Amino acid sequence: MLREIRPAILILVLLTLITGLAYPLAMTAIAGMIFPKQAQGSLIEKDGKVIGSALIGQEFKDDKYFHGRPSATSGPDPADSTKTVSAPYNAANSSGSNLGPTSKALNDRIKEDVEKLKAENPSAAVPVDLVTTSGSGLDPDISPEAALFQLPRVARARNMPEDRVRALVTENTRDRFGGLLGEPRVNVLALNLALDAAGPK
Repeated sequence: MLREIRPAILILVLLTLITGLAYPLAMTAIAGMIFPKQAQGSLIEKDGKVIGSALIGQEFKDDKYFHGRPSATSGPDPADSTKTVSAPYNAANSSGSNLGPTSKALNDRIKEDVEKLKAENPSAAVPVDLVTTSGSGLDPDISPEAALFQLPRVARARNMPEDRVRALVTENTRDRFGGLLGEPRVNVLALNLALDAAGPK
């Protein structure tokens, strides 16, 4: 019996070492050499301090900043660890809301968000990505239409000409990957940093 078990144990140990240790370490080393910025989390620094990642959204509430998509992520309630509370862009708990189109809570939240946005810019249609959450709840990008919808508010709050803010949106718009995959998008953190660098706060 030992003769039959020994090869199985040997194969188990060997495959564990190859697939569980050697392969991940090799891939990490290769990624660090070929894509060092991405392998470290695509971190964004300002004045030598890490302020975020190009891959994870952040919550911006001030009128002088562009806002990202709503986030449905949550975190533990500090007052009661058995409950959760809303914690936008919580990378430790990436998730969607799991609410479907028949959910009253979802529909009420979307209606409330649409009304707020229409009050902000009544002459434009509200882009869908400004009122819907992504599957991960961490989406760092918005559509160019969502950025242009917010342009009048941001320009007013910063006392900047709309054309100047529009130029920053255009400069920070990334096209489809290879001209084919994905959709045009604007990284909210990168755009807000460009705004801070361009004019008065």
